[in-house]
Amino acid sequence: MRYCVRWFFVVLFISSLTSFIEKDRPVTGLSIGEYAPDFMIGGEASNVEHPVQRLSSFHGNYVLVNFWASYDASSRIRNIELSRTLASMDAQNQVEYVSVSFDEYASIFRETVRNDGIVGASFVDTSGEKSTIFRRYDLKKGLTNYLLDENGMIIAKNISVAELSSYLNERHF
Repeated sequence: MRYCVRWFFVVLFISSLTSFIEKDRPVTGLSIGEYAPDFMIGGEASNVEHPVQRLSSFHGNYVLVNFWASYDASSRIRNIELSRTLASMDAQNQVEYVSVSFDEYASIFRETVRNDGIVGASFVDTSGEKSTIFRRYDLKKGLTNYLLDENGMIIAKNISVAELSSYLNERHF
């Protein structure tokens, strides 16, 4: 009897520990198959060609949303590569590029976009990691990108230039 009681408590203890683990939850960010949260972009801190609008205003086209910051070298390099890849392809009419920076100073953002030659809609959220967008996309410390279909559903995440090129060639944009 004492043996059964001991095992009962061991099993109860283990099951209570596993109930706190979130299953099928990504480490950071949203998952493929989810709809991308809508947010306002533009205004004073954007590049001059893009007035205030919502991410959902791009529905109808595929959208590549890239989150980056000038202080994060890998995200900045990825921003340059993705922007140039889309600019050099014939996919420009079907794939919109939305580049969202989390730099704290709009002046640094503008200078970085100018120096890096970013093409497409570039915006900055000067709230940085405290911003609503950062929290809605559950970015934590990982700046990433999402390829959205024409309805705003995430169809690819953390896409590289090679993967983007391959994906666009498969879709025949």
